[in-house]
Parts: sequence; C-alpha cells; structure tokens
Amino acid sequence: MRIALFGSRHQSYHLDNIVRLLDNLSARGAYILMEERFYNYLLTLLPVVNVDDVLSENVFQADYVISIGGDGTFLRTATQVGSLQIPIAGINTGHLGYLADFSFENIDKFVDELFGGNLPIDQRSLLEVSTNGNVSLPKRFALNDVAIQKSSSASMLHMRTRINGKELTTYLGDGLIISTPTGSTAYNLSVGGPIIHPACSCLVVSPIAAHSLTMRPLVVSDESAIEITTESKRSETFRISIDGKSVAVPMGTTLHLKKADFKVHIVQNAAHDFASTLRSKLMWGADSR
Repeated sequence: MRIALFGSRHQSYHLDNIVRLLDNLSARGAYILMEERFYNYLLTLLPVVNVDDVLSENVFQADYVISIGGDGTFLRTATQVGSLQIPIAGINTGHLGYLADFSFENIDKFVDELFGGNLPIDQRSLLEVSTNGNVSLPKRFALNDVAIQKSSSASMLHMRTRINGKELTTYLGDGLIISTPTGSTAYNLSVGGPIIHPACSCLVVSPIAAHSLTMRPLVVSDESAIEITTESKRSETFRISIDGKSVAVPMGTTLHLKKADFKVHIVQNAAHDFASTLRSKLMWGADSR
C-alpha cells in the first residue's frame, strides 16, 4: 500500500507520535511518500526521517493520503491532492478538528482500520474559482468557502451578484461568503449562516455585516453559476479569500464560482457521524438544564 503524508510545520510536540506512525506504517510494508516541505521541516527536528520517497510535485500515486495538523492543513492538503481523488485521512493536532477526524491517541487502531479497508469514505464537493482579467488567485478550488472582504475599514463594498446569469441583488456591507456544505460550520456559521448537512447539494451565500437587515443568507443549488462584481467608492482594492488564503485584487473584478467537476474523498472516523461531530465540536447538549 502506498501512503502519502502531508503535514504542518508546527509539530514539535508530536514528534514521538509521528515517528511511531512512520514505524507502524513501515512495519506493515507500506511504501511511504512525504510532502517535501513537511519532510524538510521534520529533518530540522529529527536526525533521520524514514520514508521511501519525497514528493516535490502534486502529481503522484497513492492509495491514501494522511494529513497531520489541523483543519487548515487538511484544506491545504485537499487542494494539493485535488483531482487525483485519493482518499484523505486527517490526524488532528490542531484545535477544533472538524475535518481532521482522527487522533494520535488511537493511532494503532487507525492504522489497523486503514489497512483493513474498514473506514468509510465521504465525498465532498468543492468550489471552482476564477476571475475576469489577469488576477492571480492563491488557489483555484475551495473545500470550505470563498470570501469577499474589505481591504480597509472605511470602505463599504457593493457586491453585484448574479446567479445563472440572472440578477440577484447588490449586497452592501463588509463582504460576502460563498460556502459549501463542508464549510457551512466555518466562516459561514460565524456570520449567522445555516449549518448544511454535507449530503445536501447546495451552496450558501452569506453577507458579512450587511448594510440592510433584510439581506439574509441564501441557500442555492450547487449547480448554480455565481458571478459577483465588487465595487467601492473609497478603496481601490478588495480581498478574495479562498479557504483562508487571501489576495488583494482591483475593484471591478468579477468573481466566477461554480461546483468543481471532481470531489474530495475524505476518510471518516467510523466512531463519528455528522450529528455526533456537531454535539462534540459545538457542544450541543452541554447545557444540562
């Protein structure tokens, strides 16, 4: 079995567990590949990193990808793996861990289930992002969300929004979030957007600090083609954030969003489901009254 490892560069407290994981995989005869930047980071902390190959490009073959870090690392891994559609398992060493659903505490059981083929795999849709003109974006795909945000605190944005070529409205406010069901529990939730079950085929358009209280989050089909042209009278640029990676772009830029033609395959922890994740991460039911 070929296993590719990706990770964040903040793992000094988890070195023993990473070595244990590598030893466990090697003992089972796995061919281990490792992302180059993660490999170089580990070499600054360990005398040797026992892998079979180092990945310098995003095109490779593997049966599974393991992401070691938080949800941010998982999002980066998902966009790097992209259309290869290799199942990704996340080992959480971050904070919340919505997507990174496994832990080092049960690493032996995780490896047993991985090699036994007993772990369920969920398919999640992504947003494909493009713009008019020669605008360089930090990413082309988003698993969680795409956000339009102000570059300065003084400028209210005018975001003319069209769905399938038809006028929706011009949102006035600090920004706009277009979220997948996977991302509905992220930035979208913090601005009052709805939680969407990952099996639903939809997107959420949620305004940030809308100038009018009647501008509420809107759920649309994920077959929709969304166009957003952003203007402001007091600023020359605004920011486009794709899964947390942002770039400043000129006012007047039109953002085009649609569902990507491939899905990310996420290895699920069989002990968890969507409802149990909401209960544990959002502390539903914690109030005993």
